Amino acid sequence: MGIHFGADYNPEQWPEEVWEQDLSLMKRAHVTMVTAGIFSWARAEPRPGAYDFGWFDRVMDGLGGAGIRVCLATMTASPPPWLTRAHPEVLPQGPDGQRRWPGGRQHYCPSSPVYREHAVRLAERLAARYAGHPALAMWHVGNEYGCHTRQCFCDVSAADFRRWLRERYGSVEQLNTAWSTAFWSQAYADFDEVLPPRTAPTFPNPAQQLDYLRFSDDALRRCYLAEKEVLARLSPGVPVTTNLMPFHKPVDAFAWSADMDAMALDFYQDPFDPETHLRAAFTFDLMRSARGGQPWLLLEQAPGAVNWRAVNGPKPPGAMRLWSWQAVAQGADAVLYFQWRQSRGGAEKFHSAMVPHAGTDTRVFREVSDLGRELASVPELAGTRAVPPTAALVVDWDSWRALELDSHPSSRLRLPELALGHYRPLFAAGVACDVVPPDRDLSGYRLVVVPNLYAVTGACAERLASYVRGGGQLLVSFFSGVVDDCDRVHPGGCPGPLREVLGLRVEEFWPLEEDTAVGVRGCGGAAGGWDLPDGRADLWSEDVRLEGAEAVAEFTDGELAGSPAVTRHGYGAGTATYVGTRLEPALMRALLDGVRAAAGVRPVLAGLPAGVQATVREGAGGRFLFLLNHGGRAADIALPCPMADVLAGARGEREDHTYQVALPARGVAVLRDLRRAAATAT
Repeated sequence: MGIHFGADYNPEQWPEEVWEQDLSLMKRAHVTMVTAGIFSWARAEPRPGAYDFGWFDRVMDGLGGAGIRVCLATMTASPPPWLTRAHPEVLPQGPDGQRRWPGGRQHYCPSSPVYREHAVRLAERLAARYAGHPALAMWHVGNEYGCHTRQCFCDVSAADFRRWLRERYGSVEQLNTAWSTAFWSQAYADFDEVLPPRTAPTFPNPAQQLDYLRFSDDALRRCYLAEKEVLARLSPGVPVTTNLMPFHKPVDAFAWSADMDAMALDFYQDPFDPETHLRAAFTFDLMRSARGGQPWLLLEQAPGAVNWRAVNGPKPPGAMRLWSWQAVAQGADAVLYFQWRQSRGGAEKFHSAMVPHAGTDTRVFREVSDLGRELASVPELAGTRAVPPTAALVVDWDSWRALELDSHPSSRLRLPELALGHYRPLFAAGVACDVVPPDRDLSGYRLVVVPNLYAVTGACAERLASYVRGGGQLLVSFFSGVVDDCDRVHPGGCPGPLREVLGLRVEEFWPLEEDTAVGVRGCGGAAGGWDLPDGRADLWSEDVRLEGAEAVAEFTDGELAGSPAVTRHGYGAGTATYVGTRLEPALMRALLDGVRAAAGVRPVLAGLPAGVQATVREGAGGRFLFLLNHGGRAADIALPCPMADVLAGARGEREDHTYQVALPARGVAVLRDLRRAAATAT
């Protein structure tokens, strides 16, 4: 069917006479799929056990009759008023004991057996009724897990946490060891004494906080799995997914990926952020990588403005098309929006939609319709996959959670920004990159980049060391290898079990004050055929002592002047580079350019102008080069061979076989590699 295109559809917000208009307009906009029913629980079950699906039957039949597939939600994202009135114990509590009341959404405790019982019962009714419906394409469980209720601290959650701890540790003695409870007289005699990390007079136990983050993630996933089990049993063969949020700490995307038949994402670009496309690129690569390169689904984005930022600017002309094609270029097989028709009331009435308040004679409706036409013109893109990258960036959710706990040398270390600082130079160089967990097989990559891996287990360290011994190029950045998976400092200090592969130890941390920078200069003459220019660094520094590694760069001022800032260590057949500070972007680019050159990692397309992104997807439909101009000016791109513009027909232009593309600002080109087509023909 090609790349799916559509939106969240919420017909319960409108009288039924509008539904026929919706179907007609959806055909005009080339809609092929909608997500339906996400917030329909109160309409579908207006009273306990009294179901009303007649109206939804008409919605499903209408969509199916129009040839539109449905990603059918289980309607369980927000409990109806009758449920929280009859069972107030399902409402979540904050760490201060304050109840979170109805009136918004996602007002349920993930551990609540009452909530799960009612949610599963509704999912059973939906699956039994619609499993064989011709419009059903896939199931959508819940909605944006952990968006508003990231953790609940009520007594029900406390009991569930104690169950989780018994399963994890087996005995209270093991728990005491893991949590270092000898500190501050916290030793437990029984699991029943354990509570969630509620508001305390001072810092709660960090290992307790870390485990509660893990537990809370598991509690949300058990809600998802309880409904998925019903759907798999009653509608076997129909894919099941849920919409994740971008690089969202409460929900480990890698852990959830094993239980999702397709990765699905909501991503809302910020028109006021000049790097919004970079944040999107990082997240899209993570989604694609989570299930080994399988196509994923962009289930929500905004056609224009959102409603929840301090200032909600619309997407300028061409930006929505560019950013939608960016998702496809990075592996998406669906481009959907929130939502189809803009709401008249409620908290999201100023959130844009495919059909705005102003109607169809609008820029937004014309732009989304044009995009729908373009996507429909290239059905052969669906199912193609990215060419496997030779570079990977490692992200670990547990380490992220531990890194950002309190009472650390600096409270300014935030993994999303730190990881982006390592991804940015690869993206700017046009290098394709996977984003993977540390337990992934790394042997297929020429370059592995590990940003700030604060928590490292022995098994993880050995996997990285084995990768380098086998000839890999590894780059690790500061404050890595500090603690184990229970947030206990490794014997001997940083970098713990990474000490041998990195060839160094860190004697002392020297975090830098805000708005403070130090100088860094290349040492020159280092092995490897590349050297670093002079520059600046901020945020962090470390007193690094060499144990086999050589200094590539050193600090030029501050307390650590003359000490190593960047090191390199030959280990086995490979090399490990360590960065003991946050280099300014130009210097980080120079470093990664050198490391990737040594690794033999090349860009997707050489000689790309600044701001232009290039990706490749290939499969049975052919090999396609995507070019996206995120820069502010037109760019001319030389091609390595004659290529055909596959979007020409959708734009009413002549298909052109060319060695060069003139790409306007915010322009998109999708080009078929004619060499691959010729080889297939012969």
